[in-house]
Amino acid sequence: MKAMILAAGKGTRMRPLTLETPKPLLAVVDKPLIVYHIENLVQAGVTDIVINHAYLGEKIEAYLQDGAQWGASIVYSREGEPLETAGGIAKALPLLGNQPFIVLNGDVWTDFDVTRLTQTHVDGRDTLAHVVLVDNPEHNPDGDFSVSPDSSLVASEPRDANDSMHTFAGMSVVSPNLFVDEQYQGMGLGNILREAMRTDQVRGEYFTGAWVDVGTPERLQLLDQELRARGLGQSSATQA
Repeated sequence: MKAMILAAGKGTRMRPLTLETPKPLLAVVDKPLIVYHIENLVQAGVTDIVINHAYLGEKIEAYLQDGAQWGASIVYSREGEPLETAGGIAKALPLLGNQPFIVLNGDVWTDFDVTRLTQTHVDGRDTLAHVVLVDNPEHNPDGDFSVSPDSSLVASEPRDANDSMHTFAGMSVVSPNLFVDEQYQGMGLGNILREAMRTDQVRGEYFTGAWVDVGTPERLQLLDQELRARGLGQSSATQA
């Protein structure tokens, strides 16, 4: 199985930190955010990784190079301007092949076991995607999707009174068949998933472990402080 790490955003909410550094290279406990993803993927046996980039993308390539120092094989999908998440994935499809692949947002930190994604059932026909949901953070109090007892996802109000809306964690397995019918430049992955939910072709799971959307300098600092206090996240690779 291959994986794609989404790393093309401009990181405007992270300024001034991102004026000279692309957001995926911002460090938590002296290790870039994107390296946590690479290490977790490799540990799960996923070594073929595609990374898209636009803003300061040359710095991402210069730091990660071909990924060999982490035991990975990295190739890059270069975007002149960010295409949003769905557009970026669609552009990278020739690099990803015709089998389902993992998609990770480059600006989240989590202790989620990526091995779980390698074991999901996405057949590209009845099921086009498997999505991970988490508790709603303060900046997204209403959530995005609801997962039903049969693991199907809906984007509207929950089908059952015992269910509730949760936030899309930026972690999923998707089939290339999710991207066959429309032009996706400028569209988010969430929009495409919602369309597939209308035909009951998206499954998911609710994750209760550690997860942070590192979208602001304040969240980055808090995460860094928390991991240092726990003695976690020490760097395992040096800059090339």
